[in-house]
Amino acid sequence: MTEATKPLVVIAAGGTGGHMFPAQAFADEMRARGWTIALVTDERGKKYAADFPADWRLEVEAATFGSKMPHKLVGSALKLRKGTAEAKKNFEKTRPALIAGFGGYPSYPSLSAARELKIPILIHEQNSVLGRVNRLFAPHAKFVACGFDRLDKLPPAAADRKRVVGNPVRSQIKAVRDKPYPELSDTGPVNILVTGGSQGARLFGEVIPAAIAALPQDQKNRLTVVQQAREEQVDQVRAAYREAGVRAVVDSFFSNMQDRLAAAHLIIARSGASTVTELAIAGRPSILIPLAIATNDHQTANAEGMVTGAAADVVPEPKFTVEMLTPLLQERLSNAGVLKARAKAAWQLGNPNAARDLADLAEQAAGVTGK
Repeated sequence: MTEATKPLVVIAAGGTGGHMFPAQAFADEMRARGWTIALVTDERGKKYAADFPADWRLEVEAATFGSKMPHKLVGSALKLRKGTAEAKKNFEKTRPALIAGFGGYPSYPSLSAARELKIPILIHEQNSVLGRVNRLFAPHAKFVACGFDRLDKLPPAAADRKRVVGNPVRSQIKAVRDKPYPELSDTGPVNILVTGGSQGARLFGEVIPAAIAALPQDQKNRLTVVQQAREEQVDQVRAAYREAGVRAVVDSFFSNMQDRLAAAHLIIARSGASTVTELAIAGRPSILIPLAIATNDHQTANAEGMVTGAAADVVPEPKFTVEMLTPLLQERLSNAGVLKARAKAAWQLGNPNAARDLADLAEQAAGVTGK
């Protein structure tokens, strides 16, 4: 396949890691199949795209249209219209074979332009509830691929095009799947990983160190805690563990998250789509606290499979207190057999071939065969 004949897929993704990381894993797979890759995102999305394998990029105007304030709605509409015009002008020149939308408002201009130009559309929804932009364009998509069996808010007109493929994950996380669950006994060392340094993370910084400090001394002596905390809470959380006599590494960001995940016996985290997917790929038991303000309570829906699969505890945010967490941790840390069983259950829920399966759908949607 020559450079001139390589088909082009435009990947349109929103400005969060939850949208960008699965899009990046998909891009890696499509590039391996000989496709030309383009990324369309906004200014926020660029922060997560340093390693994105794009042959070229386009930054477009994008804005939420979820506001109830009329003056903001008008401004958002103008930005989206401008972004759509930019995308349409570009696509008329570059002639993509496919537009793949991964959700978020920055994907709107590309999907809108694709609809106008009659370019095939593929949608991927990471969460268990279809997001607003994906919901809007689902009836126009060849396929609506999704990360979980459950997909709420899917328009009836798109129901027959739903395909469950899982969420593509980055190669570094995928590699953890081949590493065994760390050695664990009822009285031996235990590594706890706490992730979630952004949305709703202040609660974690307040509740988790206090709950661990309230554990019996013999259990505290076994622990090493690695906790991601908000920048302004790092010193406070470090001090809490120091006063409790618990070994801890606390920072606002960990660049080697795959190593931290591989070493963990138990993870405490939010239940964003990427987090839940990575826990299943790695095969690690967890305590999940869905973000209460998440749109349509999609984080609770994301966690559903981990609960029914006996891989995780799920605690609603209003019930996530020191008084609740301390006895739960005490119970989990005292039974290595349960944690090992949950690790195995999580591993069995993971789909390491999600990027491949999504790429197969992409080629089918674009009518392109041969690699």
